[in-house]
Amino acid sequence: MSLPTHTPVWLIKNSPEDSVVLNFSDDATFALTEEPVPHIGDGEMLVENLYISNDPAQRGWIQKGVLQERLYTAPVREGDVMATHSIARVLALKDNTNRGFKVNDFVYCLTAGWRRYAVVKTDPSACLPVMVPENVSPTAALGLFGVPGFTAYYGLRDILKLKEGDSLIVSAAAGAVGNVVVQYAKKIKELGADIALNYKSDTFPQDLIDATADFVDAYFDSVGGFVLDQVIPRIKQNGRIAACGAISGYNKNVGKPTMGTTWVEVVTNRLSIQGFVVLDFMFPKDGPNRVATEAFPDITGALQRGDITLERAEDIVEVPFIDIPKVWGRLFTGANTGKLVTKLTYSA
Repeated sequence: MSLPTHTPVWLIKNSPEDSVVLNFSDDATFALTEEPVPHIGDGEMLVENLYISNDPAQRGWIQKGVLQERLYTAPVREGDVMATHSIARVLALKDNTNRGFKVNDFVYCLTAGWRRYAVVKTDPSACLPVMVPENVSPTAALGLFGVPGFTAYYGLRDILKLKEGDSLIVSAAAGAVGNVVVQYAKKIKELGADIALNYKSDTFPQDLIDATADFVDAYFDSVGGFVLDQVIPRIKQNGRIAACGAISGYNKNVGKPTMGTTWVEVVTNRLSIQGFVVLDFMFPKDGPNRVATEAFPDITGALQRGDITLERAEDIVEVPFIDIPKVWGRLFTGANTGKLVTKLTYSA
């Protein structure tokens, strides 16, 4: 098989200040173009992206004027290829490091971006083996056995320190992280929740009050904004909040990104709020990778016991390369249930 010499890519055309623009206009956030495929050097391999991860955090990476020192990863500037995590297939490699990759292996890529073909390094800063239990789809490495699943695990265990008998509110419970949080915290009903509320309902504030008559011990938040404002007064004194996202404010015309109307309750009720980024657990600056020894075996065991299910934990959308931004945009409209994954289809 002859190797490709060029690849389609999606670049940042206009860094967004408010909302992303997902079309082909002059104001569009992304632009579709083509670039040559680099020569494969020693310690590198050529891969073809098969599955693209869609994550709300990507919106922060492309924000106009964002400062690198205020991010946990490199910002994506105008002219850069859009960054993502992906599952790819190895097409060719020159690896003298004995990392064990072979042609046709599935690999977890950190640096391939929104490209069809990419040349990536074989070291762990760029590429990892796909780590899922036997007979589990490799796409689970982007969800339950990836950033969302490990975010849920460490948010509950290390940040909230949730214990038996604690009550918990989870925002975006149908999303990639919230879905796992609910299942891992308690296995009841379809999504594992005692009560499910619709934050889009006009009666949501009162519904929340009615559902938390005794208040709650902890809140796992990936939304921020209006929902956070409503939840803060429903948390017990000395309660805990784990903050792993704020999707309500990522696009300014989506949802209700207001915040702060109930902030005084944080003071009067001595609430503890801790933000966290799961990459600190996956790639610690010092010490071992805790995921391999803690999160992965624990989540595997929960899956095997039936405490957690992959059913409805993934939303896989099969589209051609040209539709990558369109699928990503679903994150901000609440159109997905579980982890939103783009499965790429290519014509011969």
